[in-house]
Amino acid sequence: MQHVRDVFKNNIRQYAMFIALIVITIFFQILTDGKLLLPMNVTNLVLQNSYVLILAIGMTLCILTGGNIDLSVGSVCAFIGAIAGTLIINMKMDVGLAIVICLLTGIAIGIWQGFWIAYLRIPSFIVTLAGMLMFRGLTITMLKGLTLSPFPERFQQISAGFIPDVFKSSGISLNITALVVGVIISAIYVVFQFKKRAEQKRYGFEVVTMPLFIVKIILVLAGINLFAYWLAAYKGLPIILVLIGILLFAYSFFTTKTVPGRYIYAMGGNEKAAKLSGINTNRVLFFTYVNMAFLAAIAGIVFSARLNAASPQAGMNFELDAIAACFIGGASAYGGIGTVTGSIIGALVMGVLNNGMSIMGVGSDMQMIIKGLVLLLAVAFDVLSKNRARV
Repeated sequence: MQHVRDVFKNNIRQYAMFIALIVITIFFQILTDGKLLLPMNVTNLVLQNSYVLILAIGMTLCILTGGNIDLSVGSVCAFIGAIAGTLIINMKMDVGLAIVICLLTGIAIGIWQGFWIAYLRIPSFIVTLAGMLMFRGLTITMLKGLTLSPFPERFQQISAGFIPDVFKSSGISLNITALVVGVIISAIYVVFQFKKRAEQKRYGFEVVTMPLFIVKIILVLAGINLFAYWLAAYKGLPIILVLIGILLFAYSFFTTKTVPGRYIYAMGGNEKAAKLSGINTNRVLFFTYVNMAFLAAIAGIVFSARLNAASPQAGMNFELDAIAACFIGGASAYGGIGTVTGSIIGALVMGVLNNGMSIMGVGSDMQMIIKGLVLLLAVAFDVLSKNRARV
């Protein structure tokens, strides 16, 4: 029992918000009379929060470098949406080519902001605050204060489309492809967990007891396959969920299994020590802001496709949602601590709160108060745990 407590204490950031997500979900499932976890609502929960999930991945890397944030991502999303609308709706450009131009524009924005932050060392707060104002102004100028719509169906499919059911069979209402993907992901997860446990034992790291390890795997597999069933009971796998899954896997691998990814953690832990060990911290910081703008461009495309319009008001408070998701998901306000998976969980916590309160008819004013308190408590938890560790 003591071993279990020690494991939980050592991984409290990792487990606390996952448990909180489960508790909050059960809480709203009861209060909404089962409406929260209806298959259609589960799919809508993913679609509605897709842009936050994407932005949270990029914001995590920024925060890891030392508590830095990017306040411009909401305006960048709106600006990219305006470019997409102008190219596709007004100029009748091919959707694929327009998307490539939007992504390249996002990278260019990241290079612009990253230069000021990484090489001139102007505080990220100031540079991205300036970016927030500049790109919002450029959006309004480009759209002339008007909303452009509608986008062609091919573009809308980015956020509204579903993967075809290749295993479709007459007489079966469930989407078999979604179920098969759930089983495949489950198998991959089990293999990776056993491989990770074997590596930890080989190098002498402390591992959880086998019964606790098996319980953890069973719970995660139950969650994966239950989620797959909910998707299968509606329309199957949303295209945007596949995109988010690819991004989650790629960035989790990058931050935990590659040298450049570990450099980000090293810089956030102690930048001076990282410099003395030979890490080019300017380059690391530059990369995180280029990457953030690139992901903001993706989020801008996704949100415009879901909104089916390019609007001057798009992207309002997106940066706050992304930052909140990271801190709620366990990222440290001091940098060096946090995971991409944790930020995804944090974004889902915010999404479930929003969705549950909306179903219950809670006013937007009260929703903001509750979300603000959740964010404050999450950061307070981080600060208090840091202070306790110093004692």
